[in-house]
Amino acid sequence: MNDVKSRAVMLGQFITEKECTVRDAAKHFSLGKSTVHKDVTERLKQIDPELCDKVRKVLDYNLSVRHLRGGEATKQKSIQKQTHAE
Repeated sequence: MNDVKSRAVMLGQFITEKECTVRDAAKHFSLGKSTVHKDVTERLKQIDPELCDKVRKVLDYNLSVRHLRGGEATKQKSIQKQTHAE
């Protein structure tokens, strides 16, 4: 995955197909969140504007439900702590 352009396209396709977050994509490809975000928002715009628009829709949706996901993550961590303590 040395080629930055192909990496940006691959990340964009992954995010749109899986409808996942930047964090999920970064983890899947063993990259930093900042790298993934820059690839799919800035670099992809120059390479494949249509794919960039699709990614933007997924990212905008993720942003709109961020507060809900955060609450769910906290709830899951609490449940895990309780089960490990028992």
